[in-house]
Amino acid sequence: MNPDELEVAPGSEREELQGWIPELATPEEIRTALEKAFHYRGDITITRKDGATVEGYLFDRRPGPTLEASAVRILKASGEKLSVPYSDIARLAFSGRDTASGKSWEAWVNKYMEARAAGETFFIQPESLD
Repeated sequence: MNPDELEVAPGSEREELQGWIPELATPEEIRTALEKAFHYRGDITITRKDGATVEGYLFDRRPGPTLEASAVRILKASGEKLSVPYSDIARLAFSGRDTASGKSWEAWVNKYMEARAAGETFFIQPESLD
């Protein structure tokens, strides 16, 4: 065994989901899309089968053996938390800005090196989410 090889984990590509409206024709497509929505760092918009829409951050999902027994939990901008059964979802849209997009370590290092090469002082400061 080579310890250097054990220390290296393969990276993963981040999907660009902002603006995506997935097909929700089968239970598997619904489950897959909602799993991606759970890992998305922006708001989503759910259109319920009765036509009502819910927009917010998907902060929890509770998968069950059926779509009726499964639900997602959404945090709206008002602070209200809603639970929506998978079986009640007619449409899903990744409608909000992905706040994690472009925030990789490599992007930060490149920005740091460019500032340093230009003779600038570089401080670590959080960026506004707005």
